[in-house]
Amino acid sequence: MKTMKVAMYYNNNDVRIEEMLVPSIGDNELLVKVKASGICGSDVMEWYRIKKAPRILGHEITGDIVEIGKNVKKYRIGDRVFVSHHVPCNTCRFCLNNQQTLCHTLHSTNFYPGGFAEYLRVPEINVDRGVFVLPKEMSYDEGVFIEPLACVVRGLKTAEMKPGQTVLVLGSGISGLLQIKLAKAWNAGKILATDVEEYRLKAAKKFGADAVIHAKDDVPEQVKKRNDGKLADLVILCTGAPSAIKQALKSVDSGGTILFFAPTEPGIEIAFPLFDLWNKQIKMVSTYAGNPEDINSAIDLIKSKKVNVVDMISHKLPLSEAAKGFQLVAKAQESIKVILEP
Repeated sequence: MKTMKVAMYYNNNDVRIEEMLVPSIGDNELLVKVKASGICGSDVMEWYRIKKAPRILGHEITGDIVEIGKNVKKYRIGDRVFVSHHVPCNTCRFCLNNQQTLCHTLHSTNFYPGGFAEYLRVPEINVDRGVFVLPKEMSYDEGVFIEPLACVVRGLKTAEMKPGQTVLVLGSGISGLLQIKLAKAWNAGKILATDVEEYRLKAAKKFGADAVIHAKDDVPEQVKKRNDGKLADLVILCTGAPSAIKQALKSVDSGGTILFFAPTEPGIEIAFPLFDLWNKQIKMVSTYAGNPEDINSAIDLIKSKKVNVVDMISHKLPLSEAAKGFQLVAKAQESIKVILEP
């Protein structure tokens, strides 16, 4: 039996290169050779990941179909594909209400064994509704951004962002930077961004923020200073730091919206100034993942270069350097997008 290398996650400081058998596939399945696999910020959320360790993470993948089950007619060997790890059932009350990212099936589906491997088996349900052929204009590396951009597409749609609105992005990691790029592509008015790291503040400015604010400053005052005395119409939380949540509550203008894009750790409670939120008629929404429609939107945005992602790749590493990649993302200082190339 043929073996392959995988990056096995034990914790953020312990990612080991191990060997396992290349998965065998069933009649309704695909085998994909992974060409590029992005490390997501959620991959280094230790409180979230460690309870299922050791495991092979990685869900932002592109690759080549190298084996096809005898019943699969839709794809061919050699197709360059993005594979979605989470797919909806399309029949539950959430799916029928266009809330696919609440679907229990979506939360429980995955490919095997994970994206930080040389090969992965795509189960039947993912073959049916989670495999997308890459446009010829798109590289494997660009395709790694399909999943995170789809999440951002869903977030801005959920927040009902309108052209001309002032947008404040709290936290300029990869998701915050993608929010900036998409808000700009969708004709936001003024875009402001915060972070604690100078490297990321510079990146936010480079990728389209009109002004950046150090997160340790008085953020609401700085927003007003840069926005003709007004607060933000849309505040997007791309960090789960309680201090940032408090800033969001104070930085949103009357009639505005707060989008909770990043979570806190479970069990953390935040006090809400309910009178102010009520009096200012603030809308608060949350978002998770993206559905197939969002994925198609992300593919179109990258293909058309309306959202350029190539300039966001800070590191490309072989799978053998997965531990270094995890360190870069976990420290969140001198990296933007780290891609492993098995």
